[in-house]
Amino acid sequence: MELSEAGLPKAQVEAMTKRETDRYLQSNPISQKLGQEARRNWIKGVPHHWMLDWSTPFPLFVADAKGATLTDADGHTYDDFCLGDTGSMFGHSPEPVAKAIAAQSSHGLTYMLPTEDIIAVGSLLENMFGLPFWQVTTTATDSNRFVIRWCRAITKRTKVLVFHGAYHGAVDDTFVRMKNGRAIHRPGLIGQVYDLTTHTKVVEFNDVPALEAALKDQDVACVITEPALTNIGMVLPQPGFLDALQSLCKKTGTLLVIDETHTISTGFGGYTRTHHLKPDFLTLGKPVAGGLPTAVFGCTADIAERMRAAEKEAGPGYSGMGTTLSANALQFKAMRANLEHVMTPAAYAHMLPLSEKLARGIEGEIKKRNIPWHVSNVGARAEFVCAPERPRNGTEAQAAMHGPVELAVHLYLLNRGLLIAPFHNMTLVSPVTTEAQVARLVTTIGQCLDELAA
Repeated sequence: MELSEAGLPKAQVEAMTKRETDRYLQSNPISQKLGQEARRNWIKGVPHHWMLDWSTPFPLFVADAKGATLTDADGHTYDDFCLGDTGSMFGHSPEPVAKAIAAQSSHGLTYMLPTEDIIAVGSLLENMFGLPFWQVTTTATDSNRFVIRWCRAITKRTKVLVFHGAYHGAVDDTFVRMKNGRAIHRPGLIGQVYDLTTHTKVVEFNDVPALEAALKDQDVACVITEPALTNIGMVLPQPGFLDALQSLCKKTGTLLVIDETHTISTGFGGYTRTHHLKPDFLTLGKPVAGGLPTAVFGCTADIAERMRAAEKEAGPGYSGMGTTLSANALQFKAMRANLEHVMTPAAYAHMLPLSEKLARGIEGEIKKRNIPWHVSNVGARAEFVCAPERPRNGTEAQAAMHGPVELAVHLYLLNRGLLIAPFHNMTLVSPVTTEAQVARLVTTIGQCLDELAA
């Protein structure tokens, strides 16, 4: 019997994929029809190419979503553990946010002027993360891109450092990976015409000596990182690594940027507050306004002063930062409602133990069947990985990805009314996710593994 690299019979994986693909085709005639019609005007039939990253032969069209449940165009309902890949981490259309959006919609959506909501939101962000000064953008990509500009202006250094396997949105400077010990462009990058490796260094996560060597010349403006890598599978920091990262940044005058866009799942205030990190900048997108396109970046008082000095030195003109719709009135109304009533310590008090139950439940199903996989979790975010050991860096995480197996599992779950993130094997638990939903996911994963391992 030939086994896949994930430790399962290849024949069973292939048989499940065919069977589940056929089942999807038969069960979703309306989505299939809509997909065919959409091809008339949309490239590849979707308004954004990531909508094709699910394991389906054609896109699943959504009709409605509320709380932790989603309904498709064919009328099937799903327990949603993807939640917009963190964008709806606190549930679809939380009532306070929906009411705030409805109320603001008849009073103007954007006017390039502030409202009194900015006072409340600034205070809420400071209370949540401990940083006193903030700016609002439209996406986390914008926040990361603008922060990198500020870091270069403040330090007068040109280079940035990222970790292999990191993801910080569609920011050019971060599209660098490692191959055979050297920096390369991220595979699949389209339309890139200049060498990103000229101004971006890359080392492995958790590799303190490599980090020290990369920073020693004091030519790096900032290190931008998630406190735990989440977009190449989950890579947790080894004991002492984040302390060493903060110490080396301080020693070399390198600014530290913590991207909490995914690790906001850790707890109230994200990984930063939970683990007492002290970044110069913090960025956050996706869930901060309840799913409405909004992101923020915050900084220390010292950094704010250095930003003012850099701006004065640059003189009048366009900074290269900001878009017309950044910090509009609708964003602030939604963000205020979300931070006051949804994204609260009470929400995390529900999410964290339930996600722990989910993670340990899946882990138990894996162990029962002696399958060489493991489960990692960061607060409300959990992920089962098709490898026996937790990866220490991006290279090891990449080696643990087994596309054919993940395709089969994702399809199996989807056909039984369970959605997990399409990119890896990630689950999210929201404040409105129920114990019954978690139990059903755990049980169904066990049934899936029974069929795969037979």
